[in-house]
Amino acid sequence: MRDPSPTADETAEPYRWRWLILAVMIIAEIMDLLDASIVNVAGPALEESLGAGSVGLQWVIGGYALTLGAGLVLGGRLGDRYGRRRMFLFGLTAFTAGSLLCAIAPNIASLIVFRLLQGTAGAMLLPQGLGLLRENFSGPELTKVFAIFGPVLGLGGIIGPVLGGFLIEGDFFGLGWRSVFLVNLPIGIAALTIAAKFVPKKPGDRAVRVDMTGAALVVLSCALLVLPLNQGQENGWPLWTWLCMAASAIGFALFAVQQRRTAAAGREPLVTPGLLRKPAFTVGLGGIALFFGGLIGTQLVLTLFLQIGQHFTAGEAGLGNLPLAIGTAIGGAVSGAFLADKIGRKVLQIGPLIQLAGAALLWFELDGLDAASFSIRDIVPGITVAGIGAGMVIAALFSFILAAVDDDEIGSASGVLSAVQAVGGSIGVAIFGSVFFAQAKTGDFTSGFHRALIVQACLLVAFLAITFLLPQQGRPEDEQHGIATKDPAGTRNAAV
Repeated sequence: MRDPSPTADETAEPYRWRWLILAVMIIAEIMDLLDASIVNVAGPALEESLGAGSVGLQWVIGGYALTLGAGLVLGGRLGDRYGRRRMFLFGLTAFTAGSLLCAIAPNIASLIVFRLLQGTAGAMLLPQGLGLLRENFSGPELTKVFAIFGPVLGLGGIIGPVLGGFLIEGDFFGLGWRSVFLVNLPIGIAALTIAAKFVPKKPGDRAVRVDMTGAALVVLSCALLVLPLNQGQENGWPLWTWLCMAASAIGFALFAVQQRRTAAAGREPLVTPGLLRKPAFTVGLGGIALFFGGLIGTQLVLTLFLQIGQHFTAGEAGLGNLPLAIGTAIGGAVSGAFLADKIGRKVLQIGPLIQLAGAALLWFELDGLDAASFSIRDIVPGITVAGIGAGMVIAALFSFILAAVDDDEIGSASGVLSAVQAVGGSIGVAIFGSVFFAQAKTGDFTSGFHRALIVQACLLVAFLAITFLLPQQGRPEDEQHGIATKDPAGTRNAAV
């Protein structure tokens, strides 16, 4: 059979199978993103099957996001050097194999290790999607592609607990929680088969140097931050936990210095150094970490409260996340369709205020709970309102931070933002998990949820303050993906 990859003299014509490439990218990357939250509802099943405690569960959930975020920028650079097709196939193969290992894990320690490896594979896979789409689409078609690609990926991260609850509740073939990982196998193999045949072969740029020293500093600094946050509550916050967090701050500072020196020496850094000299971008990174840490952490606490506190099944707890997903979709649609363009930066301030209102409503709903007759309907209004506020921010946040960077920095900036988003989620899992379980040990699950809401409120207030330092208007959607830039090479470093 003839190789479907276009030959050199055919490259001027649109690639025949380009829409199939879009479908494969969406399927593979949704699978990647789903795994960040799909195990949220697996806590009781993991405790029963593998003896997982609270810390083990936090590592299973947050460890994936940690290695995913820590490796995203590196994954983008490897795609630059070795070719996006090659790295996509490698990442997809490793991710599918990692899913199998997770599914057959005999104990909680091995499951944590396999989740860390799965997140690393995801970091190699996820950055290649948009790059491959840029290589195979152009002009108005590319704008349409991103209009499809972005919202679908956003939805993928939200519906994880719903799908996870369905799989665990269904207990298909008696697999229980293991089906959460096994479902990736047929999807991954199908996507791998199609991608290997239909994604065109385009060589990477071997002149690109991969900054492994910078990558190692990022990974080490992230680990030194998340490790004590996960273990501190369980161990009583000994001295080593504080020393690790201090070392993490030093590590990130060293990374910034190392990136500047690497660029000054004429080598290619992981992150464009000019980005770290832009105050709006730098504070925007902090805003993303605060916002997504609070959002992911609260979503986890909601699931834990329903399962552990109210004895919901995995399926019921998964459905309990639907009001949040629906609210987020509504808020995102309103913000993305017209509100962000009409009122500019104010949408980032209205969003967290609505979230705070939702958190306050949820607080009072929890206060009035009757444990004997509790139903998810009792807390739906608060969850939905909070979701609407979150959706308003999610749809617009990246565009306002990217408005602070130059056109040729968009790719590198996008990669850094996505990495901070993932690591922020991992930190949120550690902090909120520790806060909730500290009270859950006494059997007071409502107080645990209350304390988590207090933490979220503090993070939202800090995020709200940061929004006043961001640009007044966001960067147009097409420019966020490098479509409107004059120099297409400016998107080379894109990590997402």
